[in-house]
Amino acid sequence: MSKDIVLDDDLKAILKSLSKLKEPVGGKEIESATGLSSSKVSSKIKKLKDAGLVDSPVRCKYSITSEGKGKI
Repeated sequence: MSKDIVLDDDLKAILKSLSKLKEPVGGKEIESATGLSSSKVSSKIKKLKDAGLVDSPVRCKYSITSEGKGKI
C-alpha cells in the first residue's frame, strides 16, 4: 500500500531518471542523472520507497515501480 505523496521537482527528476533505465541503479547513478547531492538523493529515495513508487530489489539499488511510472 502506498502513501499519498506530493511530488516536488527533485522527486519527479528521480522518477524520470529511473524510468529510463532497464535495471536497478545505485545512488551514484541517480546523482549523476539528476544533478542532486548524495544526501538529497538518499532522503528523496526513502520518501519514494515509503510511498511505493520506488523499489529496492537489490541492496542499495533502486528501480521505479509500475505505480511510480504512473506518477510521471
